Amino acid sequence: MARSKNPRAGKIGIQGRILGYLLRHVQNLLGALGGLCRQPLASLMTVSVIGIALSMPAGLHLMVENGRALSGGWESTLEWSVYLKPGVSERRAQTLADELQGQPGIEKVTVITADQALEEFRTGSGFGEALELLTDNPLPNVLVVQPSADSESAGQTTRLADELKKLGDVDLVQLDTAWVQRFHAILDTVRRAVTLASAVLALGVLLIVGNTIRLDILNRRQEIEVAKLVGASDAFIRRPFLYLGLWYGVGGGILAVALVQLVGLLLREPVSRVAGLYGSDYRLLSLAADEAGLLLFAGAFLGWLGSWIAASRHLRDMDPEF
Repeated sequence: MARSKNPRAGKIGIQGRILGYLLRHVQNLLGALGGLCRQPLASLMTVSVIGIALSMPAGLHLMVENGRALSGGWESTLEWSVYLKPGVSERRAQTLADELQGQPGIEKVTVITADQALEEFRTGSGFGEALELLTDNPLPNVLVVQPSADSESAGQTTRLADELKKLGDVDLVQLDTAWVQRFHAILDTVRRAVTLASAVLALGVLLIVGNTIRLDILNRRQEIEVAKLVGASDAFIRRPFLYLGLWYGVGGGILAVALVQLVGLLLREPVSRVAGLYGSDYRLLSLAADEAGLLLFAGAFLGWLGSWIAASRHLRDMDPEF
């Protein structure tokens, strides 16, 4: 009589295989950490180099963010003045402001009436008595236009200004295009420098981890050849080295976060003191939790990728000798 299949036994067998697979990964993970602890000086040197390499782009990014916070936001510094023709009433100026407010590329439109402009000029110029002799106000109504954040480039700003000049009630649009171009050129240069520095230093981390894993593989060549002789696959042999690179990356990421935060802590008090001399309550920004997490993830990923490249390359060429 045929023996009936036991679904519960099959389910337990699948669970056992999954549990064994996870257990082997945990063993490799802890074993790689133990390998680092057995060579503390060499591991510390590798982790330190990775941490310094990761901290440099993070520090540059934080410097840009502090610069933006200190300036009050890049987008708020770009404004141009739209001088209306003489004789355009305040009501018409307010109507134009309302119409422009709803257009794309414009964040805010403020109306400065001719009377307000004359009063400000009388107060700040020192010619108050001379201005009393004027029978009419010679100043026009003005619209102060601030572009939106998605229209920060000099080309977009210039196109918006050209559109404003075509309006029938507009006499002059004052815009320092050269300053806007210099402003955005500096901003783009800093951002590009951060990107390039991140790419170069990420490549450096890959090379550091890859070379370290390569040396470890060469030191364990005989052990690897014996494992291949008994049937171990490249994936099985490669797994401990992947976790080793992962630990290198995680350690470097933790060190990078600590370095950036330490530098920020050391500079916070002097920066606050200088800001206080200028009547500002500015406080130096530090890495946010998501930024620190991203730095840790980048370190772990680069460490894993560097070890995978090195291990795959060398294990493929390492065949046992009979």
